[in-house]
Amino acid sequence: MNILILSSGTRNKIVQYFKKALAGNGKVICTDMSSLAPSVYEADKFYTVPRMTAPGYIDVILDICKKEEIDGVLSLIDPELSLLAQNREKFAAIGTTVIGSSYELCEMSLDKYQMYQWLKAHGYHCAKSYMDKQAFYEDVAAGKITYPVFVKPARGSASIAISKVYDRETIDLLFSHSDGLMIQEFLEGQEIGADVYIDLITHRVVSIFTKKKILMRAGETDKAVSFRDEKLFQLIRQFAEEAGFLGQIDIDIFQVDGEYFISEVNPRFGGGYPHAYECGCDHMKLILNNLQGIANERRIGCYEEDVCMMKYNEVMVRKIDVAL
Repeated sequence: MNILILSSGTRNKIVQYFKKALAGNGKVICTDMSSLAPSVYEADKFYTVPRMTAPGYIDVILDICKKEEIDGVLSLIDPELSLLAQNREKFAAIGTTVIGSSYELCEMSLDKYQMYQWLKAHGYHCAKSYMDKQAFYEDVAAGKITYPVFVKPARGSASIAISKVYDRETIDLLFSHSDGLMIQEFLEGQEIGADVYIDLITHRVVSIFTKKKILMRAGETDKAVSFRDEKLFQLIRQFAEEAGFLGQIDIDIFQVDGEYFISEVNPRFGGGYPHAYECGCDHMKLILNNLQGIANERRIGCYEEDVCMMKYNEVMVRKIDVAL
C-alpha cells in the first residue's frame, strides 16, 4: 500500500502519521516544488516537481503514481484539491484513488461566497456575506448588519489579505484596490475547529474531533482544547453528508449565543489535525482501510475532553544538494 502526499511543505506530522499507519507495509512518497520543504525528508521517497500551475504538471504526478505504484493520492493545499478531483478518472485508470471530495465541492469550498450561498440555501446558520458592497450598505442602513465586518478575498486561504473593517470609507478603499472581495459578518463567539472523516465507501461520517480554538496564527490553530457536544456532532454529520464531502475535511465553526454557525470548509487535513490524531482519531488508518476496500465503522466523539494542543517551532538541519 503506497501513499502519495502532494505539496507536503511543512506538514511533517502528516507524513509521520501515514508512515506509522503503514507500519512498513508500504511507502509514503511526498512531492513539493522545493527541495527545502522539510516534510519530504520524513518520507520514504520524494520528488521535486514543478509548480502546480505549470503546463504538464498533472502528467508529472501521474507518472510518479505509475512508477511508485501509488494506491492513494492526496494534497495538503487548497488549490490542488480541485486539480486532483478534476483528473480523478485519469488516476483511477492507473489504479490510484484520489482521496478527497468532488471537483464541485472543492471549488465551492475554495469560493467562500459560493459556500455561503449553499449554506444559506440549505438552512444552516452562517455569517451574512456580500459580494455587492451596495447591497451591504443597504442592509447596514436597514439595521440588518452592523460594523465591524471582515473584508476578504472570496477565493483565498490561510487568512491571507483579511481585514477587519469598522467603516464605509475603508470598504470603499479596499474594493477600489482589489477585485473579488467579499464582505462577511463578524461573528462574536467561540471559534471551533472540526476534523472530520467521511468514509469513501459508505459516504457516511465515521469520525469527528472538535476543539475550541484558543489562539490562531497565520490562519492556523496554534492552541486549542478538545471538547464534545452531541448537538454539534449531529450538525456536522448532517452537513457533511448532505453536501456530499468525502475523505478528510476540516470545518471552521463559530458558537454564538448557543447556536453553531458553519464558517468555512477545507476538504483536506487542516493544520490542527495533529491534535485529533494525538487524542486517538487516527484518520490515516481510516484512509488505508478504505483503500483496501474496507468500510469503517462509525466512531464519533471517542476521545478525551480538555486535552490541550500547543504548537511550537522545530527545526530540521541537514546537508542537501540544492541550488539557491
